[in-house]
Amino acid sequence: MSSPSPSHGGNRRLTVIVAVVGGIVALGAAAAVFGPAFYRDVIVGEAPPAPTVGGSTPAAESSPAPAGDPLAGLDGSWAASEGSFAGYRVDEVLNGTDVTVVGRTEDVEAEVEVAALAVTAATVTVDVGSIATDEGARDAYFRDNALQVSDFPTATFTLTEPLEATSAPEAGSEQTVEAAGELTLHGVTQAVTAELQVAFDGRTAEVAGSIPVTFADYGVQAPSLGFVSVEPEGFVEFHLVLDKEG
Repeated sequence: MSSPSPSHGGNRRLTVIVAVVGGIVALGAAAAVFGPAFYRDVIVGEAPPAPTVGGSTPAAESSPAPAGDPLAGLDGSWAASEGSFAGYRVDEVLNGTDVTVVGRTEDVEAEVEVAALAVTAATVTVDVGSIATDEGARDAYFRDNALQVSDFPTATFTLTEPLEATSAPEAGSEQTVEAAGELTLHGVTQAVTAELQVAFDGRTAEVAGSIPVTFADYGVQAPSLGFVSVEPEGFVEFHLVLDKEG
């Protein structure tokens, strides 16, 4: 069987580029016809709020511990379960109007180790190529051009310093902590600090947080197409529902 000629691959790449550019131009046309504010409020709609803890359903069938009870048996391995997601939040400037864009995926893996009231290790891995917004053309540009997921398919946060508690957390309590770690994005690793909300119900742990990022620090060029540009800073966001393994 003969292999496809090189021109076929070139045609496919050209088709993808044309489709992406066409979609982006269509966004600009919509803004020009309806106005940037109409595009932001009606076509794009209100961006979802930043992730917070609260309201998760325990994966186990047994009832959660009564609120206010100190939790025991936290030592061991915890992993992400249903309800976890991650993504990004950025601001676009469309003809002078700010438009907040949020992309998310549920393709998230997390491994957390707890020992003696301390989180001793944690790693969160996100499939960057599956992150989606409300607009496919935008997603294709971020996936193929900005983040180059064919070469850098995942983003990873790794805890670099233990998170220690002075006493056992209570069921129903929420805490805000700062976690020192490393974020690897687009093949570049930078030291970061993640601001986290943490909550327990006795069976399930919830962790919600964000990490500010400057795209240039990771070798990512924020797109600018004249009528629309992306701010050079944004946030990596995540909401983890963690179940204890074993």
